[in-house]
Amino acid sequence: MKIDGRHYRSIWLDPDGASVRVIDQTKLPFAFETRRLSSLEDAVVAIRDMIVRGAPLIGAVGAYGLALAARDAAGDGAIARAYDALNQTRPTAVNLRWALDRARAVLLAAPSTRRLELAYAEAGAIADEDAACCEAIGDHGAALIRDAAARKGGARVNILTHCNAGWLATVDWGTALAPIYKAARAGVDLHVWVDETRPRNQGASLTAYELAGEGVAHTVIADNTGGHLMQHGLVDLCIVGSDRTTRAGDVCNKIGTYLKALAAHANDVPFYVALPASTFDWRIADGVKEIPIEERDGDEVTYISGRDDTGAIRRVRLTPRGTPARNFAFDVTPARYVTALITERGVCAANEDALRNLFPEARGA
Repeated sequence: MKIDGRHYRSIWLDPDGASVRVIDQTKLPFAFETRRLSSLEDAVVAIRDMIVRGAPLIGAVGAYGLALAARDAAGDGAIARAYDALNQTRPTAVNLRWALDRARAVLLAAPSTRRLELAYAEAGAIADEDAACCEAIGDHGAALIRDAAARKGGARVNILTHCNAGWLATVDWGTALAPIYKAARAGVDLHVWVDETRPRNQGASLTAYELAGEGVAHTVIADNTGGHLMQHGLVDLCIVGSDRTTRAGDVCNKIGTYLKALAAHANDVPFYVALPASTFDWRIADGVKEIPIEERDGDEVTYISGRDDTGAIRRVRLTPRGTPARNFAFDVTPARYVTALITERGVCAANEDALRNLFPEARGA
């Protein structure tokens, strides 16, 4: 995707060929800054503190984190310690463990003299594959948007999304936003309702930033507005991303997704989930019971940051002092509320048979 006319991925190698550059998402939308990751600890901090976020992207950063660790020590013990340090940063998104497992397997199968070279090659391959998968998701999902436009006789299609599942959450293109970008570039008249996505406001800050940069019509709404819009026929379809999806089609995504799915179901609004194969957890079936839900610091709920009228960035408290807060970062939408899953291989129903047919190599998983 482009910023001020220049193409960016969300992660890339520095000219030195060793360090990694990422976009500091904690500074958006008010400042575009990049962060240099030159050590395992840098990668751990970037993921843990949400300098980078989004399931596919943190998987790519995790793989590069192993490569950065291998610069210092490439023995089995060092790789194991780096793996554990990275894997513990974010417990819910399965892409991180998937990427770490894949990169670790390559390293442990190779002689120590080749491990550093292979670590960077595998991390680069993971990043390239994610960008290609997300573009394919965009192609498949754009067909659904075109179909919605055709049903409306070419009238504007209104799409609701939640959180940020755009190119900032992946290596490029995005998951939920990729179909929107593809359809918009193809000339479909569309508009996006952007949930603010409390408590970290990834919709209001990151999704709005992306859509504005791409020139896509959009409007930020309070998180609780979606149901009202659906009741009044102002949403034609919903598209969200996923941080982990079970083999039965249960979808774990940013907190608040489940409520949007319930509202969509009650109002006969199609509810789509866009995700690459790396986001499936084939080991589990019941997302509500089996997916670990990350709980973050309550300060993310009780405080908020923004730019005041003088241009200064300020952090202000929203609640009375002494009032506690709980901060569950994700929720699970049962498969029965998901109209279909949009993957790099096509669109399928949210159930195990459909998923196994689309990904037959996972039958033994």
